[in-house]
Amino acid sequence: MSSDAEVYLDWNATTPPLPEVLEAMHAVALSAWGNPSSVHAAGRRARVHVEEAREELAGALGRSARDVWFTSGGTEANNLALSGAPALVTSRIEHPSVVRSAEGLAERGVAVHWLPVPPSGAIEPERVGEALAGVTPGAVVAVMAANHETGVIQPIPRIAEVCRAHGALLHVDAVQAFGKLDRAWWQDADSVALAAHKIRGPKGVGALVGRPGWAPRPVLRGGAQERGLRPGTLDAAALAGFRVAVRYAQLGPERYASLAALRDRFEHELSAIALVNGEGAQRLPHVSNLSVQGFRGDELVAALDLQGVRISSGSACSAGTSEPSPVIAAMLGRGRAESAIRVSMGDETRAMDIERALHAFRRALRLQSSSS
Repeated sequence: MSSDAEVYLDWNATTPPLPEVLEAMHAVALSAWGNPSSVHAAGRRARVHVEEAREELAGALGRSARDVWFTSGGTEANNLALSGAPALVTSRIEHPSVVRSAEGLAERGVAVHWLPVPPSGAIEPERVGEALAGVTPGAVVAVMAANHETGVIQPIPRIAEVCRAHGALLHVDAVQAFGKLDRAWWQDADSVALAAHKIRGPKGVGALVGRPGWAPRPVLRGGAQERGLRPGTLDAAALAGFRVAVRYAQLGPERYASLAALRDRFEHELSAIALVNGEGAQRLPHVSNLSVQGFRGDELVAALDLQGVRISSGSACSAGTSEPSPVIAAMLGRGRAESAIRVSMGDETRAMDIERALHAFRRALRLQSSSS
């Protein structure tokens, strides 16, 4: 996606909402603004849109609508999924909402086992089995479907087999993978986290989807919304937008597959000065994480921003901190992390966007070289 003023290559941070999403939200905000929990007509009109969104999402994942809980986004969904874990197995390359949840559980005395991270960034199922040996039955394994910084796709089907063999539950953060991978990749997960704004829907809404008979432990206390497991008034307009985005995302894997050629060209053109983080591993087709030798990632992001090219140096949830990417640090060390940048494309990215980005990269690198 680009304009005369900018080239947006930070789709993993957030995606531009579809016009159809905005139209649906506007229509519902005008006609069904009631509280969905109210039994009168205004509430019932709003409730229709809530339940339509629930059915749409359940159908997209091949799950029951009764096992869909709406949340404020992927962060809350991950927190909710892990809240009652008697023991947890995860790694330092997960999203901050999982890593911080794990640290919080450890502070409360829950056993947390941190998986080793190979340089490829792909968690090894054998290490999951080793971590689960002797762990309390019912332990939770949290592994994302695809990494938010590198795009590395995790071997979820094999990890699911290991979890079943050890009587463990598998939670999959599919926030970055939904709409890019086929749902079969995480079909054996016990719970799945999603966020609307990563699939061209609105911010502030997401979902936790479970299996029949599985239910999370509430993090919030309040009313009976979402069967008491996630209290709080739902936004029917946001959920109407979520529904449209979910429908659009179901054809996403085909759209995103075509971006692999653009990603490969981008990496090839910078191969003389940049190392690909996650190279050799199976990756999503639209993400490129590079360590540019001799340059700080955050400074390069700023230099490109001045030229109208929007990228990032790590997770948007960690932006504003002085620390380098913990994901790249866990994979390849602090030095590679300090020089890392992430370029993430979307279904509106075109070849001319990549050409403009490459031109800006070369200019930024020349300028930084001459000033150092």
